[in-house]
Amino acid sequence: MNVEQIADKSVSWIKEKTLAAGCKGVVIGMSGGLDSSVLAVLCQRAFPQNMLGVIMPCYNIPQDREHALSVATKFSIQTEEVVLEPVFDALLKALPDDKAESGVSELAEANVKARLRMVTLYYFANQLKYMVAGAGNRSELSVGYFTKYGDGGVDVLPLGELVKKEVRELAGFLGIPQPIIDKPPSAGLWRGQTDEGEMGLGYEELDWYLIAGEASTGVKQKIESMIAASAHKRALPPVASFGEE
Repeated sequence: MNVEQIADKSVSWIKEKTLAAGCKGVVIGMSGGLDSSVLAVLCQRAFPQNMLGVIMPCYNIPQDREHALSVATKFSIQTEEVVLEPVFDALLKALPDDKAESGVSELAEANVKARLRMVTLYYFANQLKYMVAGAGNRSELSVGYFTKYGDGGVDVLPLGELVKKEVRELAGFLGIPQPIIDKPPSAGLWRGQTDEGEMGLGYEELDWYLIAGEASTGVKQKIESMIAASAHKRALPPVASFGEE
């Protein structure tokens, strides 16, 4: 399937799933990154009059906001901006921090950002009767590189079968601004954070393993360990059973 067919099928799939759920449109978070930019354009094609992109700065670098706005302007995407920094600060102030193990606090705080964004998106979705679409791709979903009930808390994942390389190719076809395509992927969780640095794994290696099943022994073991450790993120919570034995 070529990139044009992927784009067309993605747009049709977004329409189908949204309307089948009785919703009128789609809301997404626009981070200024590759995946969310691609998703924004696909959703805009699916629902030109009923698509909302929400920009949610929370101590991100200014470039992220600029990139999100550049996509919104180029593709005439309606946006709302919700600054989450005051809410984030207030919540951290209310939470105890004396129980965190060394190195854990930064990740815990970063996950708060992701979960505040999820709450914000569902606020708009409830108000507008929209679906929440997530930008997770196959590479990240497979190894659990997402926040449970954060960026993983969505209704649909239109990019979920595409590895990062395929999302980048789709971005080129759709006309996403080149600086967004070229910049190092980052979830914007803290200054200087990059996806590959946090995973300890390059997307090229990960993509090739997912597509072809090939990798060096060390990389294969790392990927399989990440897949196993994150299985709970991709499943519904287990339900206790008290049936008779």
